[in-house]
Parts: sequence; C-alpha cells; structure tokens
Amino acid sequence: MPDTHRDPSGNTEAFRTFAHSTEPAAVEPPSKLPLIVGVAVAAAVLVVLVGWLALG
Repeated sequence: MPDTHRDPSGNTEAFRTFAHSTEPAAVEPPSKLPLIVGVAVAAAVLVVLVGWLALG
C-alpha cells in the first residue's frame, strides 16, 4: 500500500515549499447587523402590542 502523503520534513525541497506556502485568508465572521435589526424590530412590535393592549 503506497503512502501518498509526503512529509514536508522528509526532504529539503518539500520543506521549503511547505514553509514558504501562503496561508489561506482568514474567513471573517458573519455580520451581526441582521441580528441587531431583528431584535430591534421584535422590541418595537412588542412595545406597540403592549401599548395597543393597554389603550385598547
């Protein structure tokens, strides 16, 4: 069974290629803006509902 995984420390050329390779770009976390807007809308609906029930 052949070993297809090459250990970068196995030879100098593979190690240099491994050491000089660029890291993948970090993925930014998703924006929290939709969550903030959703909470604000839910709070506004709750305030309107409580006001309607209190004055109704």
